Amino acid sequence: MVTIHLDGERMEITGGVTLASLLPRHPEGCAIGIIRPATQEKTETGSLALSTTAGEVTIEINGRDADLIESPGTAEKLALHWGDRYAAAFGPFPSAIRPLRKPHLYERGDVILGCGGYESSRSYLIFSKSRHSADHGADESGGVIGKVVSGRAVLDRWTTGDRITKIEPVVSWADTSRSFTTMDTSLVPEDGTQIVTNVEIVAQGYSPERITTEAAGSVEHMLLVLQRGKFTAGRATSTHIMDPYRAGAEDVPKEFRRPRREGTVTVRTTGKSAGGIYIYRADVPSSLVHSVTGQVIHGIELVRLAKEHDVLSVRILPERIDLLGLPLAKAQEIAVARGISLKADKTDGERIVVSQEPGTTLDILNERQVTVTTAPSEKVIDIELDDARAPLSCEVFRKFTGLMEHDAGMMPVFFKFDDSVLFKPAIAPGTKIIPENQPTDEVPGATLAITNDSRKGAGLVGVRLSGNRKFGPTSEPFEGTNIIGRVIDTEKVKKVKERETVYIREVKK
Repeated sequence: MVTIHLDGERMEITGGVTLASLLPRHPEGCAIGIIRPATQEKTETGSLALSTTAGEVTIEINGRDADLIESPGTAEKLALHWGDRYAAAFGPFPSAIRPLRKPHLYERGDVILGCGGYESSRSYLIFSKSRHSADHGADESGGVIGKVVSGRAVLDRWTTGDRITKIEPVVSWADTSRSFTTMDTSLVPEDGTQIVTNVEIVAQGYSPERITTEAAGSVEHMLLVLQRGKFTAGRATSTHIMDPYRAGAEDVPKEFRRPRREGTVTVRTTGKSAGGIYIYRADVPSSLVHSVTGQVIHGIELVRLAKEHDVLSVRILPERIDLLGLPLAKAQEIAVARGISLKADKTDGERIVVSQEPGTTLDILNERQVTVTTAPSEKVIDIELDDARAPLSCEVFRKFTGLMEHDAGMMPVFFKFDDSVLFKPAIAPGTKIIPENQPTDEVPGATLAITNDSRKGAGLVGVRLSGNRKFGPTSEPFEGTNIIGRVIDTEKVKKVKERETVYIREVKK
């Protein structure tokens, strides 16, 4: 028998078993991290793991008074002495601090060395639960000796009787050249191999017990990018890997700026790579152009090993709540499953959700309710888009109809004549629509197209219900026509009226 560790779980397997047999449902094309036992070097990370009766907390020590916390016998003295909505104090124990008798400003997650009654013999390890100003009997520096980097939800669970049971250094395994990522599922793991198959990320502000919305908009962007369950390392440097899937986005909010520690997930908010998702494999300072959106809670080894162009399987907590494009009945099912209340404007007949409020997942989970606007199904036109032949034109179309973020969008009817209907999405000036996927023979009926930059009417979208050998769906010659897909619900198109706004829903092939 061979002993391996699969995603942290110890397993005994028969010798000669391949990765394919071990991982029958691993997503195709996603890299697997392999850490061979002979290549592991034990290193300390500068962090401490605190086991408590309510869960484990990891704190990153800034160098001050770390020896005091780790000294033998300290953990036995750390019972919860007092706690309120702002902080929780464990102790007492003796220290050599000199209290300044002055209030200081603390952030959530700060770990403070303070004392009671300004007596150093009655010192406490104090955890800040929320941003507040207080005199905790700290020295002139404010007494912040570290920061909680994982397990913040535990801070809110502590209650009378809880205590810290063990304090020990966090140990990582430094990887050498024989540790690697692979997609070769015929590989046979040797005895002692660690296998890491995926990365799990918890969103900033999310825990099952408490939701905060300080980063709701940028978190929603992260959920949108990673809801496909994959992170593509378009860039891999010594400090981070970056997924460029939505790089170039123009509407990412600047929300939550903090130091970027190993395992921190951010979204870039400005610049050429705005919208890109970053995962850090080394500590770097905070940045004005990065909003923190999450933290890796499993699979940091895979992040460390990832090479450029590797695709990693990812799981995000929580899952995104996006109801647009869904039948109302399905949206109601999801709401019940997620424990939220759903209010709809109308419930008669078959209806499709076309908007929701709040618009972000964290806001919905925080409020425990969502209000949706619906449209009768006969007013929602299903379409298919052809990314393989017209990727750039489809991207423009999705961006300005709302289909980039949701499965349902909208666009106004501009003109209707004979068997053709023209639509005019609000495409921003200067948007490039280069010629691509132009027809050469006959344009079939139900073809959806957009006029390219070779014509004055660039940006017009059209559908022609019958075939034509001379003009495209926007009534432009073939050289001015980019075919982007087809309309499925042609009968609904016949009923649209000029100047009305129609809802569209993308059906994935």
